[in-house]
Amino acid sequence: MADVLLYHHIQGLTDGVRDFADSLREDGHTVHTPDLFEGRTFSSIEEGFGFAREFGFDAIRESGAAVADELGPGLVYGGFSFGVTIAQRLAQTRPHARGALLVYSCLPVSEFGERWPDGVPLQIHGKEGDEFFEEDLPAARELAGSTPGAELFLYPGDQHLFADSSLPAYDPQASSLLMERVRAFLAPL
Repeated sequence: MADVLLYHHIQGLTDGVRDFADSLREDGHTVHTPDLFEGRTFSSIEEGFGFAREFGFDAIRESGAAVADELGPGLVYGGFSFGVTIAQRLAQTRPHARGALLVYSCLPVSEFGERWPDGVPLQIHGKEGDEFFEEDLPAARELAGSTPGAELFLYPGDQHLFADSSLPAYDPQASSLLMERVRAFLAPL
């Protein structure tokens, strides 16, 4: 079973993120879900960005990285949207990463190094018409196309946080398929 460090999106550690993590726990995985916003959740992406801007994006990211320090090596790093900025960095720069789950976002590999680390599998998930993911799609395609063990999954629609069951953007069908793929990814890890 995998040891997963899963970072929430810009609206906070919502019930939907907790439900996603709980589903993985039911499969026997250990899933850590740090609350980077100290209990705050937001009803919109804009409100979440406002909080993060005020608190400081870098301070939040460093707080998230500090959790990884406490847990040690051998983690699968996962993130939803804003959480991808932390998860992808850790997967690319920490030794002994076991994998990466990048949901709703993907940064160019050059943000954190010259290339993706050998032997670190990853999945990238996003909606084809999602205005936020559209700007990340070229980086996601490049990463998936140049990295052995990388998979890019595109879903129809335009919702951003579509796998969060507690938000209006929730898409049960796409979320179910995403979960099926994540389970298959984590099973051998």
